[in-house]
Parts: sequence; structure tokens; C-alpha cells
Amino acid sequence: MALPDDFLPLDAIPEPLVAPLRHAWERLEASLAQADNLAAMQDQEGPGETWSALSARRREQLARVLAVSDFAGETLIRHPDWLVHLDAAGELEAAPAAEALRESLAERLEAAEDEAAMQAAIRRFRRARMLGIVWRDLTRPPGIDMWATAAAVTQLAEACLELALGWLEAHLAPRWGRPAARADGSEQRLVVLGMGKLGAGELNLSSDIDLIFAFPEKGDTEGGRKSLEHQEYFTKLGQKLISALDAVTADGFAFRVDMRLRPLGDGGPLVGSFASLAGYYQDQGREWERYAMLKARPVAGDLGAGAELLASLRPFVYRKYLDFGAIESLRELKAMINREVRRRGMQSNIKLGPGGIREVEFVVQAFQLIRGGRDTELQVTSLSTALERLPALGLLPEEVVDELTPDYVLLRDIEHILQALEDRQTQSLPVEELDRERVALALDMEDWPAVMARLDEVRARVRRHFDAVIAEPEEEAEEAAAAAEAGEVDLDEWRALWRDELPEVEAESRLEEAGFGDAAAGRRRLRALRHSRQVQTMQRIGFERLEALMPLLLDAAAASEAPDTALERVLPLVEAVLRRTAYLALLRENPDALEHLMRLCSASPWIAEQLARHPILLDELLTPDTLYTPADKTRLADELRQALGRIPEDDEEAQLEALRVFKHAQVLHVAASDIAGTRHLMKVSDYLTHIAEVILETVLAMAWKHLTRKHGLPERRDGGRCGQAPEFLIVGYGKLGGIELGYGSDLDLVFLHDGAGQGSTDGARPIDNAVFFTRLGQRIIHLLTAVTPAGSLYEVDMRLRPSGNAGLLVSTLEAFADYQRREAWTWEHQALVRARVVAGHEALAERFTAVRREILGRQRDLGALREEVVAMRHKMRDHLAGNGEGDDFDLKHDPGGMVDIEFLCQFAVLSMGHETPELLTYSDNMRILETLEASGRLPADDCRRLREAYLACRTAAHRSALTRDPARGRNDDFRAHRQAVIEVWERLLEARNDRGNTTP
Repeated sequence: MALPDDFLPLDAIPEPLVAPLRHAWERLEASLAQADNLAAMQDQEGPGETWSALSARRREQLARVLAVSDFAGETLIRHPDWLVHLDAAGELEAAPAAEALRESLAERLEAAEDEAAMQAAIRRFRRARMLGIVWRDLTRPPGIDMWATAAAVTQLAEACLELALGWLEAHLAPRWGRPAARADGSEQRLVVLGMGKLGAGELNLSSDIDLIFAFPEKGDTEGGRKSLEHQEYFTKLGQKLISALDAVTADGFAFRVDMRLRPLGDGGPLVGSFASLAGYYQDQGREWERYAMLKARPVAGDLGAGAELLASLRPFVYRKYLDFGAIESLRELKAMINREVRRRGMQSNIKLGPGGIREVEFVVQAFQLIRGGRDTELQVTSLSTALERLPALGLLPEEVVDELTPDYVLLRDIEHILQALEDRQTQSLPVEELDRERVALALDMEDWPAVMARLDEVRARVRRHFDAVIAEPEEEAEEAAAAAEAGEVDLDEWRALWRDELPEVEAESRLEEAGFGDAAAGRRRLRALRHSRQVQTMQRIGFERLEALMPLLLDAAAASEAPDTALERVLPLVEAVLRRTAYLALLRENPDALEHLMRLCSASPWIAEQLARHPILLDELLTPDTLYTPADKTRLADELRQALGRIPEDDEEAQLEALRVFKHAQVLHVAASDIAGTRHLMKVSDYLTHIAEVILETVLAMAWKHLTRKHGLPERRDGGRCGQAPEFLIVGYGKLGGIELGYGSDLDLVFLHDGAGQGSTDGARPIDNAVFFTRLGQRIIHLLTAVTPAGSLYEVDMRLRPSGNAGLLVSTLEAFADYQRREAWTWEHQALVRARVVAGHEALAERFTAVRREILGRQRDLGALREEVVAMRHKMRDHLAGNGEGDDFDLKHDPGGMVDIEFLCQFAVLSMGHETPELLTYSDNMRILETLEASGRLPADDCRRLREAYLACRTAAHRSALTRDPARGRNDDFRAHRQAVIEVWERLLEARNDRGNTTP
């Protein structure tokens, strides 16, 4: 039936597009009339009747779609009945579900008896679905945006791939059979990896699809007329799958297929076994292939096997260290693209041109390549998802992502509109006036100048953010140098000096001008490194990174407060990473990190040694906010939980490595804040102690889970079963118990439990309780002391347990209490003063605290106590103290040092605790002294002077650890402090002892 003249509303159509729209509508009306006539001849209802019933809103949408998209117009002219079917199925409002999509295509393929029929069915199906996708993209019903359009095209491509592959497998089975099963007996199919935007789930309207084909294992097909080796079978199958989508027939094509991302590109085999692919990427994989593999995702065939393959390739794509070398590769790739853009005059290309789609993708993928190995949240194929996660990881400010996201969406929206015009892959802005009007209409903008104004703004913003991430660091350094005062050595001069191109006198003169005190020594060090065998035998890429870094490093050393010291301490670090050149790239790409490196290494040889021993700690220099601000205990626990949460539970080696990297990094934060003077000594020890406590809690949980999985849960003393939370105590003694850990402190530990003496575990492999808890203790020690590439966590000393080395490794709480009551020596009760629970079960911890208070609060014979404490102190002095000669003294062991103060506190607790129970609360010396003052048990002046002396000695000892000096103090600096300690000592402990002069 004829449609009324006003059927197509033109009110919202710009004047220049009205005439082309009328022409398209005339052709469509003729096609409708022809379809109606044909239906009448067959005594069927024609599409015209249903078209006439279209709602006003649907007719307005039709006018808009026809005005913009020639593809939509041509499709409706050829198949006028499709609009009615799409409308009835709801496809003009929402994309069909993935499963419904596959069922619909499967139904069409059932009737296909040969490949030509299969290809025709797929092409018609794809065209109909694309009409719905273009319609939705141009009319934007609720819930439809660029991301929804991209997802719909992706789902369509995946459905076509999977159904075509399944049809081909069945069709070819009589001839060649099916592949032999894998070694584990599972079925073997082709694995189709989607790359690029297909892998990301973000295809554009007229995308190529980038694919890689693989198969799990070699073998021969079975059950067909002719058996083929798997390599040949999967190659033939892959070729036919490509033709099923890519071949141009009378119905056009479904998807253009690009196989060039496979190993060796067009020169390599079409299909590879898992083993061959793994070998290729391990031995020959190039940087750009890492970039490509970021997007790899199984999209058809054996999806499980595809995931298995990608898991095996993950170490190639995501390095476990921060890989700033990736930026160089992206820079080179972008430079190559820029050259091609200039050569072909493609500046108007919104994908490859400046500020285009590719630059947003490069920004995101740079962070994925650099940090994806450590921040596993970035191991996603979707650009949208990765971009959303960058702010939470501290990699891009929220405001930058808030700009990049809508800017990228606009660029992709324009790309979709350009491709919707004719279903043609293009990203070039139109030159024809009519096409420009169509783009403006699709974007709901007034005209083309408005489009370009918005686009220019977006591209400038994208380019700015791209440059901030990808820009050459030398450019920034040169800009800074240009603004600096005249007379300073510039990067070219540093480069010449490093390359040993300057005469000796001129080189040393340059170093002197830059502030080096011993220019000759500095030049010797640089020449020795330059001409060392390590440098001379470096591979090309590593040597280029070193060449790029050294001028920047020399410039940073010269800008530091102590250039000679900085250079002397940093060069060993450079030597340590010559074979791990990603760290050379890290320092080159981050000039601020170089500045922090110089500052810290100048101040502390200990930090310089830590960085050289564990270069992975260089990552910490990238975030000064956390570098100089140690985390509190809550944040420490959260960060460690997140770090371990990224590692599979069964990968103990990776967990141990992560624990060690975490510990080294957190201690570096404390040391950096210590050097910067942002933390008081007491806080430094608090932070170091918190690090140990968090690690001990984690290690206990890991060990408990490991043992209970194997053997089940042990029996409690009361007959019940332990729970999933560890019912075990780690008691810290010494510096750990006293909350006074230093940078190199070991851990004095005692292990306690409350299991039944004769009980056993309840698992499939039960063992006696005693064996369970002993193994638990052994495993904790193993986790703490095992050496990995990142070193060990802590040295552990278990000699303070009941009966020392002769005693059981793990005791029941009851046996521990009995030992303390009946057998412990006075020195063991002194040690108990410094004991506290540092990890474990809360209820057990309360019982331990009660036992400790009971033992320490017992009334003692004062004379005997005094005699035993003094005897132990003199025994220690005889073995550990200095000879008392010279201008300095041992901060810890000499008279008037830290150990004297510790013994005073322990004596006070043991002698006064029964009368002053407040003294039993704390395990640290500072708060014991504060309690002695508050309770009036010692004069306030004595307590104050003892605290000041203790603080001064500990501060000096901390500094000595950082500067790698012996823990000694100058007599002149500490005379008053030592005298105060000795006076209190003599008054409290040696009033009746004649042990000779102890005056310093």
C-alpha cells in the first residue's frame, strides 16, 4: 500500500540534507511497492501495511537514520521487510543477548548444505544485525552509548566466528575427522584469539577483526576419510574460517580478517601449537608484540584452552618489575605512525592523527605495560576498564581520567558515524559538505564549524595528556636547563663527559664547575664504568638505555647537596642493574626519581646498598607522597593483603617474593622519612615494629592455612576443634616486644598454643597435635627466613623459649606458665618484661597477658633480685662492652648506655610490680619510665633524665645503622646522659657492690 506523503517527517533534518533524503526515500518507497506487489502475487501480506503502522517516533528516527547513513538506506532498499522484523524483535531499542544472537544464527546455518550457503547466511545475518546497531547508535534509545555500540559489534563478530567455526568443524569431519584428544583426555579444538578492539570487546562499526589461531597439542585427526596432522588440519580449518567471514561474495563480506599479528606475521605459519607460541614469545617476542598481546582474549573455539594459553604468555606481556622500557617502544611506535601520517597527509585522521584515538589508547596501554605485572588490576583487555582503574592505583589523577574518558568517547562516536555513512572502515574527517552535515546531525551539533571547534578542543587536551605520559625526559630536562643560570653544565656536555670524549683536563674542569670536590676521582669512576666489561658487552637496547640515562644521572648528581658522595654511592646501583635494563629506563623516564635517589643515597650508604641489592625498590622513588610518609598499621595490612591477593594461593614462591618486596619497600619508606626528618625516633621504631607485626600476622595465617589444608584442624585443650583463624600465639621479645625495632633488627620470638596434649587433627591426613604445632612453628620460621631473589624477611632467634635451644620449638600456654613459675631464671623474667603478643588468637593473647602479669607481679627477695640482675649485667659487659678507652663508647653495651637503662627498667618492674601493678602493663622502656614517674616510684627528675638518655642513645644508634657506622657515641656528646644513668644505677642496684669505677 502507498504511504502518505507526510509519512517521513523532515522537521529535524537540516536543509542541505533534505534533498538527498527525499531521493533515498523515493528509492525506498519504490522498493516497498515492489515488495508489496510480489507479496500480493503470492497472496501474502506485504511490508507496506506494517510500515504504515510505524509510530511517529519511529518515523522520526527513520528520517534521521536515512539522512545520515547510506548503508542503512541501501540495506532497507534491498530488504524493506527487515525494519519491521527488527522493530518487532526489539532490536531498534536494545541489542539482543549474546545467547539469543547465537541461537538465531545457528538456526539459519542449519539449512546451509555447503560453504557458499553458509557464507550467504552469515552475511545476511551480519547485515541485518548491523542495521539494528547503526539505528541504535544514531538514535540513542535509553542505555545506548558508544560503549554499548562497540560491545554489540563485538558480540556479533564473536557469534559469527563461533558459529562459522562450529559449522566448518561438522562439515569437514567426514573428510578429515576430528583432532585427537589432548594428553589429559579433553577434546581439542581450534583456539581463536581476538586481538585489538575485538579482544577489548570494543569493536567499531566497520572494524577489521585481528585474530591469532592456535591449537593445544600436536597429533593426527581421527575418524575421517583422510587423517591429517594437527598442524595441517588446523591450518586448513583456519583458512576456511577466514573465508567464511572475509571472502567477498554477492552478499558482500561479514568481517575483514587480519592475521598479521601472529608470530612472524604474514611470513609465519597461520596456526601455531601452544608449545611453539610459548617458545616464540619467550625467545623472539618483540616489544610491539607485548603491546598487541595486551588485548588478546579467547573469542571462539576452545575458550578454556585459550585462557590457558594466555596464562602461559602472561610473563611475556606483564613483567613482574615496573617496565619503563615499554614507554620507549610506544614512543617508537607512535613516531612511526606519525611519519606515516605526515607522509600520507592523514592529519585529519581521528584515529592516527595528533590527539586522536590511538593516543588515548597509548596512554592507558603504557601504564598497563609498565605496571600491569605488579598492579594486576590492569591486566584487562578493555580500555574502558583499565582507564577507570588508573586513579585508584595513583597512576593518573581523577581529573585527567574525567577528561580523557568523554574525549575518547567523542572521538569514537565520530569514528562510528564516519563508518555508518557507508559501512566503510575510515577514520578520516569528510571533505564533502553533505557528509559534514551528516556528521553534525548525528552529533546533534549545529553545523560543521561547531563540530571542528569541539574536536580541536578535545584533540588538544588528549595531546597534552599524551605528552605528559609519553614525552621524552630529555625534553623536560633541556627545558629546565634553558631556564637555569648560565654556566651550568648542560646535558650535551654531560653526554660527552660520560662517553669519554673530553680531554682529561677539560673533563675534570667540567666536574669542578658542577660542584664535584674530587673531580679526578669522579672522572676515574665514570671511565671505569664506561670501559668495564659489563658495559662493553651489553646488548644494544640496554646500552642505548644506559647512554640515555647517564647524562641525566650526572646532572642529578651535580644538583644534589653532595655530588661526590651521590655519584660514588649511585654508580654501584647502576652496575647492579646493567643486565636488568628496565631499571635504567625507569630512572631515565622519571627525572624526579633520580633526584630522590641522589638525596637518599647521599644521606645513607645503607639505603644505597638496599637499592643496589634490591633494585625493585626503585619503584618506590616514583611516589614521593608515600616514599616519605610511612603507612600506619591499618594501611600496611591493607596494602599487603592487596599485594598477596593478586597472586594465586598455590604460588608460594611468588607469595614469598611479594612479602619480601613489601617489607623492603616499607622499611625504605621509614628510612626515607627518617632522613628527611619528618618522623620522630619513637615513630621510626613504631613503624618498623608495625611492619614486622603485619608480616607476622600474614605469615601465621599462611602457615595455618597450609597445615590445616593438609591435615585438618587440631583439637583444643577443652576438647573442641580449632577454627579457621589461627589458634596460636607469636610472642615478641626484645626489641620487637619493646616496640624498639631498628633497621637491621632480628626477631626474638616464642611460639605458644592451647591444643590438647593427646589430641590430633581431623583432616584426611591426621597428625598428632604436637606434630601439627611443631610443623606450624617450623613453617613460620621457613616463611620468615627463606632466601628468595629479594632476600629474606627477618633473621629469627628462638633462644628465649622455655629451656632455650634445648626446649621444644612450640609450647602450650599451660607449659609456658608452669615453666615461668617453677624453672625460669631471673634473666628469663627480665626478658619477660619486654614480651608481648605480636600476632595470633585474641583470646589466647589475653591469657598470655594474664600469665605475664602473674609472673612479673610476684613478690621477690629484693637483695637476691638485685644481686642476680647486677651479676647478669656485669657478665654481659665482660663479653660485649668496650675497654673504656678513647673518645667514644658503645651506645648499647658500655656503662651508661642503653642496656643499663633496660636493666634498670626490668629491675624496677620485677621489684615493684607486686606493689605497683601499673608497671606490668607495658613492655617498652619509655612507658615503663613514664609509669615509674607517674606512680612516684622513682623521682621525676631521674625518670626524665633516663628517658632523655635512652632517646639520645637510640637516635644515635638509628643514625649509625643508616650511615653504616659502628653504633658508638662521642664521650663529650653523651657525658651528661651517661652520668645520669650511672648515678641511678649505682643508687638502685650497686649501693652495696664494689665493682670498681664505672664513670665514663
